[in-house]
Amino acid sequence: MNRRLFATLLGGAGLTLLALTPALAQDAAPTVNKGDTAWMLISTVLVILMTIPGLALFYGGLVRTKNMLSLLTQVFAVFSLVSILWVTYGYSLAFTSGPGAIGAIIGGLGKAFLAGVTNETTADTFTKGVAIPEMAFLAFQLTFAAITPALIVGAFAERMKFGAILLFTGLWLTFVYLPIAHMVWFSEGYLFALGALDFAGGTVVHINSGVAGLVGAILVGKRIGYGRDLLAPHSLTLTFVGACLLWVGWFGFNAGSNLEATGGAALALLNTIVAPAAAGLAWMAAEAFTKGKPSLLGIASGAVAGLVAITPAAGLAGPMGSIVLGLVAGVVCFYAVTGVKNALGYDDALDVFGIHGVGGIVGAIGTGIVAAPSLGGYGVGEYTIGGQVWTQIIAVVVTILWTGIGSLILYKIVDGVVGLRITPEAEREGLDLAEHGERAYNY
Repeated sequence: MNRRLFATLLGGAGLTLLALTPALAQDAAPTVNKGDTAWMLISTVLVILMTIPGLALFYGGLVRTKNMLSLLTQVFAVFSLVSILWVTYGYSLAFTSGPGAIGAIIGGLGKAFLAGVTNETTADTFTKGVAIPEMAFLAFQLTFAAITPALIVGAFAERMKFGAILLFTGLWLTFVYLPIAHMVWFSEGYLFALGALDFAGGTVVHINSGVAGLVGAILVGKRIGYGRDLLAPHSLTLTFVGACLLWVGWFGFNAGSNLEATGGAALALLNTIVAPAAAGLAWMAAEAFTKGKPSLLGIASGAVAGLVAITPAAGLAGPMGSIVLGLVAGVVCFYAVTGVKNALGYDDALDVFGIHGVGGIVGAIGTGIVAAPSLGGYGVGEYTIGGQVWTQIIAVVVTILWTGIGSLILYKIVDGVVGLRITPEAEREGLDLAEHGERAYNY
């Protein structure tokens, strides 16, 4: 190379470095990747699919014909109500800093009515310097907030007033869901700072809704004829369709919680296949052993229990650990639904606590084990199984106490304002006609 060319290149390089110096001195702006953005938008739609129509059909098929339409309406209305509340104040309270010490429990109103949120603002991912559009993150989290109270309605299905359900939903989202979401998922939240692991909602969604459902089922009381009359599902075919939609939608729920289209999302997706598969088989085997016959409802319920259990560990466990977690959840939830509920005598109509509450507890505590790097997991830092399991137990206890006490108070308030339960005459007629003036079927 001649000297003139070398000097020219060297001088150009020097000028380039001088030009870059101010930029290098500052933190680089976060990069928004179109692939990550597309994945988050798809995941958001998948979670909507698992709510409406997935959860609505799963629940609707499990009730009697005269109450089918009421479950569809309740899930649809809850989803719609929470969507509006989320963008007005819910997102702000869950995912912004709160004032002083209370900021460990709840956020502030700085982004109420989406103040400052535009299609140019971004939200952080788990990778430093990588971001996604804030509206994509906001919409994704909206779907979590919406499905959680929708899950609760299954506990007191066929006997609670529609107006009471909507009033309770608004209050419960505000005083129970938002603080738990803030504590677990926001960087300044109490449980987040404690080191609790909840990849996609074992505490925030499942324990939260399961305990609230149990409290509601007890307060509202048993259905007329419970334990005496046949209260069998009217369409296991629709329940099967709903269960399949739930499973498909759950890929957005779990793999979308990775917030990026990377290997972490692929891991969460694979775990969301194998854990529910193992749980469904385990439930069906336990059912065949105790009752003599495996059932469609059994394997579908088991699969949902496995989906619940793997949720907090989806991006943290290895596939083999996920299978073990699914097997445990399938058996434990089976006995919770068939043994514990019958022994205690409460009427959790669609087993919200037995599957979501118990499955969420199994998954949340089990996450501390299966996330261990020594067991093929992806826990970070100086990981000890005993220490992490203890942290997980604290998170479970905090969630149970917060939602248990908070839900009890809110049910009492709603009962005093509009009353919780429909009249015996309306219950015998069915909520479809009594509450909505329609029939699900014209025969």
